[in-house]
Amino acid sequence: MLVDSHCHLDRLDYKKKHKDLNDVVNKAKSMGIDYLMSVCVTLDDYPTMAELIKGHDEIFSSCGVHPLYYDEKRPDDVLDEALLLDYASSDKVVAIGETGLDFFYAAETKEWQIDCFRKQIRVAKKLNKPLIIHTRDARQETLDILREEGAEQVGGVLHCFTESLEMAEAAMEMGFYISVSGIVTFKNAKELQEVITAIPLERLLVETDAPYLAPVPHRGQENEPAFTYDVAKFVAQLKGVSLEEVAQVTTKNFFDLFQFAKR
Repeated sequence: MLVDSHCHLDRLDYKKKHKDLNDVVNKAKSMGIDYLMSVCVTLDDYPTMAELIKGHDEIFSSCGVHPLYYDEKRPDDVLDEALLLDYASSDKVVAIGETGLDFFYAAETKEWQIDCFRKQIRVAKKLNKPLIIHTRDARQETLDILREEGAEQVGGVLHCFTESLEMAEAAMEMGFYISVSGIVTFKNAKELQEVITAIPLERLLVETDAPYLAPVPHRGQENEPAFTYDVAKFVAQLKGVSLEEVAQVTTKNFFDLFQFAKR
């Protein structure tokens, strides 16, 4: 049994690739992926996503605002904390995010990102729900804000990890997990492969980030939860353990972290 700990089910191609959500779930289950985490990136998108996954006990969700989704039409709208708190109070929501900082693609919105990130950490603490963190080109700032806001009280995961071992270790000291995506299978990801090899399996999750970043041998295709199998298989090869062990440990890690998620 495996868990796709991070995918965007509301952004998959339901016109050409998949018949509907049931089709996506059945494909995943045929590859041994029994649970999915559907991740929200804007509060505007949350109601549609929630309706999409309604009735699927094998799908959990998050609620939050991604650092790259700055709305130029609403430049002063940092974050509607009351609305986030309302949405995220749902039993279906087991985490806050995806939130974080991305100064690689959007350094010009740095102040907005920081404010939005801090507010989401505070909501996570109010609800005692862990954080799903996106970070790129903002290693020290991300760690500093997590520490300053007391994020260790709820923990979380650095998803789609591509950063240094030092950052991973600092995050793990605060109780965070590290999630591995299909990027680790890429030929040019040698440094990342070394980092993942060094991180204890007991601190890892696996994910697709579907519909983005399809792993080898599916590069060039739209990613989907079924491809979690390929990520987990590659992690097993990196670490010299069986796929069964990776599946068992990462699944336990998922449910240990997301305590509101019920098997």
